[in-house]
Amino acid sequence: MASSARIFIASIHWNDEEVLRSHWNNAVLDLVRALGPDRVFLSIYESGSYDNTKGAIRELDADLEDLDVPRKVVLSDVTHEDDIQAPDAEKGEGWIDTDEGERELRRIPYLARLRNQSLQPLEELARVGVVFDSVLFLNDVVFTPGDVLELLDTNGGDYAAACSLDFSNPPSYYDTFALRDSHGNGHVTHSWPYFRSSTSRRAMKVLAPVPVSSCWNGMVAMPALPFYEHLRFRGISDSLAQSHLEGSECCLIHADNPLALHRETFLNPRVRVGYHGSAYDAVHPVTKWLSPWQIFKGLWANRVLRWMTTDAFKEWRVRSRVRRWEESDGYGESLEPGEFCLINEMHVLKPWGWAHA
Repeated sequence: MASSARIFIASIHWNDEEVLRSHWNNAVLDLVRALGPDRVFLSIYESGSYDNTKGAIRELDADLEDLDVPRKVVLSDVTHEDDIQAPDAEKGEGWIDTDEGERELRRIPYLARLRNQSLQPLEELARVGVVFDSVLFLNDVVFTPGDVLELLDTNGGDYAAACSLDFSNPPSYYDTFALRDSHGNGHVTHSWPYFRSSTSRRAMKVLAPVPVSSCWNGMVAMPALPFYEHLRFRGISDSLAQSHLEGSECCLIHADNPLALHRETFLNPRVRVGYHGSAYDAVHPVTKWLSPWQIFKGLWANRVLRWMTTDAFKEWRVRSRVRRWEESDGYGESLEPGEFCLINEMHVLKPWGWAHA
C-alpha cells in the first residue's frame, strides 16, 4: 500500500472497557502515530455499554485530541434493554416471531445497523471532498501497528478484503461465524490448518495469504471504493430468517462486495490478534507460532476429519430452505447471494447480549 494512502478506521464497542484500557486504546494511538494523524479518520460508535466503556473511550478521545486526529466518537445511551422494549408498533423490519410466541429483535440486523452507523462519517466526508483509499475495521482486539501494516499490505495491497486471524482460546480460532474457505465451506478443525478447501489449506500451510470466500476475524481491511458505491452491512431478510437461518453481517458484506468478482478475499495468517493479552501472546511466541508437533497433529486431524465428515447435509438443509423462500413470492424475485454464509440458527438480542432462538 502506498505510503500516502488514506485510511478510514471504523470500530464499534459494547462492554469492552477492560481490553480498551489494557491494550486497545494505546494500540490505536500507536497506530495513528505510525500511519500519520493527517492520513487517518477514526470513527468510534459505542452502544449502551453497562460497564465503563464510555469512560475508556473518553480517555482515548482526549489523547486523540492531543494528536489532532480527525475523528467522530458517538457514545449512545440506548441499551439492549431499550431496543428490546420497543413499542409493538415499531417491531417491524429486523424483528422475528420465535417458537416461544414472542416477537423478538434479531441480532444480526441490529449489529449491521451499528456497523453502518460507524460508516456514516465516510459518506459525510465524501460530500465535502474528503475521501479515503481503504477502510480498516477494528474489533476490540489486542493488536500492534505492525499487525495493521502487515494486514494492509496483504498480497501487495491487491485484494477485495484482507482479514487477520483471531483467537480467544488458542490454538482454536474465534470467529467461526464469518470465516468461509475458498469454496464457501466452514472450518473442518478449529485449530491449524482449519480448512476443507485444498486451495485455502495449501496457502495456510506456508502462511501465505489464504484465499477465502469471507472472513472477519478481528481486523479487516477493504478498499474504500465499494463503500462510496453504497456497499453496506445487512442481515438476511426477516422472511428467510423465519425459516431458522442466519448469516453474519460480516460474511454477507463479502457476498455483496462487487470487488469480490475480480479480486480475491484473503485471510492473512501472519496477522494474528487476540481478545485478551494472553491470547495474543500465545499466538506470538518467541519461537515459531507452530511447533513440529502442532503441525503434525493439525495436518492429521484435518485429514481424518475431511475423510470422515461432510458438510453435504448441512448444505442441503440450508439450500432447501433458501429454495423454498425463493419460490414463495411466486415471482422469482427473492434472492440471497450470501447463501454460503448461512447456518441453521436464529439469533435474537437479549439485555446481556444475545441468545439462540
